[in-house]
Amino acid sequence: MENTKTIATLTELLHITNDRIKGFENVEGKVWESYSDLKGEYDKMISQSKIMKNEIINLITERGGNPDEEASSFAGSLHRTWIDIKNSIPKSNNDKETLENVVFGEKHAIEAYDNALKSGDLCNESSTVIAEQLRQLRISYHQFNNTEHYKSKED
Repeated sequence: MENTKTIATLTELLHITNDRIKGFENVEGKVWESYSDLKGEYDKMISQSKIMKNEIINLITERGGNPDEEASSFAGSLHRTWIDIKNSIPKSNNDKETLENVVFGEKHAIEAYDNALKSGDLCNESSTVIAEQLRQLRISYHQFNNTEHYKSKED
């Protein structure tokens, strides 16, 4: 039973990680003219997300699960659609809103990871890997949450 719970919880986190990667792909190239100093950190987030995805896939596979490597959550798909709609409407600062959406997505991922760790549904090895991934998520969240520095770039 523990193995089944672990696989189910890891699968949810895989969907969240896929949501992050797809969300990052939607942002790619949209804000770097205005926020070029964040580009390196953003690229690092993308690389980390791909590593995190592979780690979760390995954990699921090692426990006998069959990971759907491209699936994302319904909430993530809905959020990306909403972002696309918002970005299609002309506004004064879509770049700042795009960064705020990155922060929103990171906050959602942190909550999902935190809930997974608190659930008790993860085996010890999985808990260790997910706790480290959560630490990385918090670092990227804090990096992009500090938008006060960037408000001076508003039009």
